[in-house]
Amino acid sequence: MHANVYALGAIALWATLASLGVALRHVPPFLLTGLALVIGSVPAWPLLRHWRVPASTLALGVYGLFGYHFLLFIALRNAPPVEANLVNYLWPLLIVVLAPVVLPGLRLRAAHAVAAIAGFAGAAIAILGAAGDAGAAGWSWGYAPALGSALIWASYSLLTRRVQPFSTAAIGLFGLVSGLLSLLCHGLLEPAVTLRSIDWVLIAAMGLGPLGAAFFLWDRALKRGDPRQIGILSYATPLASTVLLMFVSDRPFTASIALAALLIISAAVLGTRAREA
Repeated sequence: MHANVYALGAIALWATLASLGVALRHVPPFLLTGLALVIGSVPAWPLLRHWRVPASTLALGVYGLFGYHFLLFIALRNAPPVEANLVNYLWPLLIVVLAPVVLPGLRLRAAHAVAAIAGFAGAAIAILGAAGDAGAAGWSWGYAPALGSALIWASYSLLTRRVQPFSTAAIGLFGLVSGLLSLLCHGLLEPAVTLRSIDWVLIAAMGLGPLGAAFFLWDRALKRGDPRQIGILSYATPLASTVLLMFVSDRPFTASIALAALLIISAAVLGTRAREA
């Protein structure tokens, strides 16, 4: 039960990520990713002694934190943000489906499969409904990095249980290294920009919330809980994120979003009631 509480905390913070990303879309993606990840690592600096991890574990952390967020911000800039956000949030389905493949001893039970399909249907309805409501938005190449970000986050989340156990405090190291790498890429590949005061406030909020505390909560959840249940529960993220994004972008709420909400909530209830394999 504690694992689900940690997961819900991360989900609540991640619900704000897409809206913050859209508000900061004028900030170059390497710069935005780098600043937010470095800021997000700050709370773990006093726990520096717990940062000792093998190089392979650090590489996995950089793959997850840097790769995921960079692709997500690219997607939000090159596809309609609501739809790109929902494509990205196919990662809960990927966690459920890949868990038995990546983690020995787990199997995909009928309840997990039905819940995953219901959650996927909810996300698909929301994607297609939002695209239809937007008019001629159509499909964009920006959906490719959105799908890539989903695959990266699902695989990272599962693979953290395949490597040598490490302290949750080491997530701070993952964020710091990923952030510095992103800032290096900004210096080499992107033009210099001047940030406004409001930009710094929003970047700090992004770093301390969805790119900071959420990672620590998520790691605790995965270490203590069943990734199949946590993955299904995570379908609450695209729902909350999309509702917030539609609110801040002044897009009307529709019947497709309501139906998606019903399917996603039902999937979460069914999945979290499934017993251990």
